[in-house]
Amino acid sequence: AVLYLGRLVEIGTADQITFNPRHPYTVALRNATPQIRGDADRSKLPALQGEVPSAARVPKGCRFHPRCPLAFDRCKEEEPPALEVGPQH
Repeated sequence: AVLYLGRLVEIGTADQITFNPRHPYTVALRNATPQIRGDADRSKLPALQGEVPSAARVPKGCRFHPRCPLAFDRCKEEEPPALEVGPQH
């Protein structure tokens, strides 16, 4: 499982989270890890922008929207529902 500001953002098997992350935060975490087994070159992938919000003042809507490269206006207003993207993921 992957949490962001205390909220579950992705859950799956270790292989699913490691090799097929689906949430933008999980993708950013994966891209920040050292290359171990000859994975694809991630050196050109951008790092997350912005600061981690205070846990005492969690943003309205999706907690990750201030730093998410895929965020749009609705993300600022609504917490996205959980979505099954595959078996156990």
